[in-house]
Amino acid sequence: MTDPHPLYPHLFSPLDLGFCRLPNRVLMGSMHTGLEDRAADFPKLAAYFAERAEAGVALMVTGGFAPNISGWLKPFGGKLSRSWEVRKHRRVTNAVHSHDGRICLQILHAGRYGYHPLQVAPSRIKSPINPFTPRALSTRGVERQIAAFVRTAQLARDAGYDGVEVMGSEGYLLNQFTAPRTNRRGDGFGGDADRRMRFAVEIVRRIREACGPDFILIYRLSMIDLVDDALSWEEVLAQARAVETAGATLINTGIGWHESRVPTIATSVPRGAFSGITARLRPAVGVPVIATNRINMPETAERILAGGEADMVSMARPLLADPQWVAKARTRRSDEINTCIACNQACLDHVFANRRASCLVNPRACAETELRYTPTASSQRIAVVGAGPAGLACATVAAQRGHRVTLFEAASRIGGQFNLAKRIPGKEEFHETLRYFQRQIELTGVELRLESRATKADLAGFDHVVLATGVVAREVEFPGADHPSVVRYADVLQGNVEVGARVAIIGAGGIGFDVAEFLAQAGGSPTLEPARWRREWGVDLDYTENRGGLVPAAAEAPARALWLLQRSEGKLGARLGKTTGWIHRATLKHKQVTMISGVEYLRVDDAGLHVRIGGAVEVLPVDHVVICAGQVSFKPLAHQLNDHIGKVHVIGGAELASELDAKRAIDQGCRVAAAL
Repeated sequence: MTDPHPLYPHLFSPLDLGFCRLPNRVLMGSMHTGLEDRAADFPKLAAYFAERAEAGVALMVTGGFAPNISGWLKPFGGKLSRSWEVRKHRRVTNAVHSHDGRICLQILHAGRYGYHPLQVAPSRIKSPINPFTPRALSTRGVERQIAAFVRTAQLARDAGYDGVEVMGSEGYLLNQFTAPRTNRRGDGFGGDADRRMRFAVEIVRRIREACGPDFILIYRLSMIDLVDDALSWEEVLAQARAVETAGATLINTGIGWHESRVPTIATSVPRGAFSGITARLRPAVGVPVIATNRINMPETAERILAGGEADMVSMARPLLADPQWVAKARTRRSDEINTCIACNQACLDHVFANRRASCLVNPRACAETELRYTPTASSQRIAVVGAGPAGLACATVAAQRGHRVTLFEAASRIGGQFNLAKRIPGKEEFHETLRYFQRQIELTGVELRLESRATKADLAGFDHVVLATGVVAREVEFPGADHPSVVRYADVLQGNVEVGARVAIIGAGGIGFDVAEFLAQAGGSPTLEPARWRREWGVDLDYTENRGGLVPAAAEAPARALWLLQRSEGKLGARLGKTTGWIHRATLKHKQVTMISGVEYLRVDDAGLHVRIGGAVEVLPVDHVVICAGQVSFKPLAHQLNDHIGKVHVIGGAELASELDAKRAIDQGCRVAAAL
């Protein structure tokens, strides 16, 4: 018996499943990457999982694979239903097993969430987030779907998978059967709770019979639907006990439906915000249960496990952000973890746009075979000017490869625009990214020169110069733009301005929304107080008032009156992330922010901001006008540097400043460094 881990004794204690023993309590949760959909991408998928298995993840789950065509997430999406499809999967399982890892295939039938006209569901009820209306399954059709699940599980075993996860949550087909919201059937698979859950229970029972006792069977149970007319807590408990009796090895936690209007995985959601629901289930069942959602650092995972809230923790995106997460935590290097900031910009937003997933803070995610940080054969002197996201990524990767890097930064600290972002309520995770880069600077030997505005003379003698000097705010031109009440967003976020009780914000891009949330919030960030956050969004882990765990949202009063204005017509925040934009709009709506598009700015004077809206002129009686009207590239050195100094690379906002884009900046910085 090994001694307990000195920092994380519960996280690194083994878990005995009877027929196998997991070395720790980390499950890499299922997340669709886009690599599942084409056989040609399976070598990349194998490398992706192998890197995480090598680092010590106890058990991994693939992205969802449909059991048949009707279950596709999208046309020609990932599917395992034919014997000839097995071969490509063996590449994945062999890669994982070569590092003594274990992996399960997730069986996911999209039901009415399938983005295609072949979708089926328990009843002919259209999803509010899908243009297609499903066909209602007949009783024989239900039996065929059960058989399809069993067939996929058998093929998964043939392919070398250690088990399967049956997706029964997030509003997909099994969840559609269990909830009265989507199940209006009158046969043996609809009606009371026992009949609604029969479909799921039969799938688990028959998979266990077909695949034997030594096959991991995870059931992903929707523990809180966060939609109306959903499951009661008593029905959740009954379903958990039924799938345990039917043969489930582990019960994983599912939180919310995709059509829910409550955020569940965005950065504004508190860490471990939903672990309490797993804690309620754990004493009621005899199999291990898994907590999930916004568990991104070892301290959070250890707290959940030590408190008896779960037997394992599931992390998908944190292991996208840092494949070495487990190894770093195990060797007491948690300060080196590249923390998932839950931004969704390169993972979920990519997937919903039919692009391969990646990660804002780790561009190598899902590109392990393409973006390699191989040691250089010839160490060169590299100057990086600017320690914002692009410069930090470039400098640390170049130094990691063996180059001699000097990083110039005019400010007194690293971070650039991230130092503003981390002040926004709900974006506190940017502190972690800056901690990570600071530690990488120390580990890789980057020479950091703070409060050093690089000149042409400073850059002489370097083999390469990388300009990552970022952006400056775009100036606005209208009468009164120089009025004392007109201020820049950076001064507001840095606390250089005492902002009044009534504020107009010019510009409704990402920065405008951030400034609005910053100015609207009173009493600190709800993201740091889970109970307060749940009240604001109407989440009731105790199910005291409603099925589905919903109660009326109790939004706190705004700190001040705000107008968020946009010159162009159309929806405000149209360029915000696909999976998070609605959260920002809902947050400002809760805070009673007036949002107006099609605004012409006339002038600012002592009376306030004069505007024309829909042909009518009016005065907004504001104390301050905050300018968030975009940025322009800042690269004063670019035209000064001649060829004799060395090769010059312009990256990040210094190259393109149409909208602040940390994802592009970090990706570009890493790729330039990898090519030096």
